[in-house]
Amino acid sequence: MKLLDVVALLEDLPKLGLYRGQVGTIVEEYEPDVFEVEFSDMSGRAYALETLSVVQLMKLYYQPIAENASIPGVQGIQREHRNSITVSL
Repeated sequence: MKLLDVVALLEDLPKLGLYRGQVGTIVEEYEPDVFEVEFSDMSGRAYALETLSVVQLMKLYYQPIAENASIPGVQGIQREHRNSITVSL
């Protein structure tokens, strides 16, 4: 993941008011695999800005990804369940 990637939250963080599936944008990288993510509403107003680990996030793609596609930084993709993807880094 890198600056300006669009990501989805993979876990509920109720103390922060954030829940699985909410979409944000990486706005800063503090160290490898630690990012500041901004969550905004449909009008573009930020409602949360949190420091999160790569294991809490999933990068979103806006194009089809073939079974054997090469994605920068990803060695392989395995489909485990209908709604989830396991990525090997």
